[in-house]
Amino acid sequence: MCAMAVVVALAATACGGGGGTGTDAVAAGRGAAGFPVKVADCQGAETTFTSAPRKIVTSNGSALEMLLRLGVGDRVIGTGFPPGKGTLTGKLDAAAQKVPVLGKSVIAKEKLLGSGADLYIDTFSSMRNMGAAGSGPTEEEFKAAGIKHVPLASTACASMAKKPQTDLSGVEGDITRLGAVTGTPGRAREIVAGMRAKVAAVHRAVGKVPEGKKPRYFLFDFDAGTKQPMAVCGKQVANAVITQAGARNIFAGCDGDFRPVSWEDVVAKDPEWIQLGVRNRGDAAATEKAYDQAEAFLKSFPATKGLRAVRDGKFLRIGSQRTTIAGVGNADAVEQIARTIHPAAFKAGR
Repeated sequence: MCAMAVVVALAATACGGGGGTGTDAVAAGRGAAGFPVKVADCQGAETTFTSAPRKIVTSNGSALEMLLRLGVGDRVIGTGFPPGKGTLTGKLDAAAQKVPVLGKSVIAKEKLLGSGADLYIDTFSSMRNMGAAGSGPTEEEFKAAGIKHVPLASTACASMAKKPQTDLSGVEGDITRLGAVTGTPGRAREIVAGMRAKVAAVHRAVGKVPEGKKPRYFLFDFDAGTKQPMAVCGKQVANAVITQAGARNIFAGCDGDFRPVSWEDVVAKDPEWIQLGVRNRGDAAATEKAYDQAEAFLKSFPATKGLRAVRDGKFLRIGSQRTTIAGVGNADAVEQIARTIHPAAFKAGR
């Protein structure tokens, strides 16, 4: 047992726009075995791990993917919001499809508490648009069931952040914390380094684009419904993805993470690019059909068919999970968005 506990504080690292990722804090206290590890929740309450958990349940596919990339997928005994087939690539997808599904959406409280897990990784605790997520177990119920409860700070704590997310430090901090908790800090550092390298390459290409030249960008969450659009605000991780890609989120100024807005609000901001945010359907053809439906709606709906992006056909087909939920895919989304909206910057190897 190391003499000093690793303290991984969410408040200092989770949702800031330009601070550190928490990596340094983890490294500073690590002993030979890496334990004990203390992790703070969104309110600052600490949970101590004296050893790595052996039976983990994840609230959704993004948390599951993090564990698979950390090499501890064999410890995952169940998940909610399972990733659709083909959402992940290669061996990751095959491994994800083998994980028992405890809930096609939010895991029922009774099933979660009776799962036998010793750790629950929670992506949704403060995400108001997840509906049933707010009826999950209390901290007392988690404790009584012997389950330690760890949130992904960049999403679960986002609405409580003091400032917007404008970089991926919150996501990197989540990966670093999970690496510390699962006893895989070295692998976590490798994953974070890979994300940083990808984003750095984007910065080299588009970093000198003046703020006024960055296109206005709207993430249209088609699956949230078409009657009233759901905006991703400044504290949502999607704002960081959009910002890092060299675009301007048209709803960056609204407080919080998500907020229902009106189509009049969208029209007033007249986006130059629109991302068709569609969740993976588990079938390539079905997912593509959903993208087609989202595009067709914008082209036919009276309020949106005159938007600049719609008139010019400037749509991006990027899954909403890779943009609005924390994960390694956030860095991939940064690159894909940047290459689409700034093609000239990437020509000739730039």
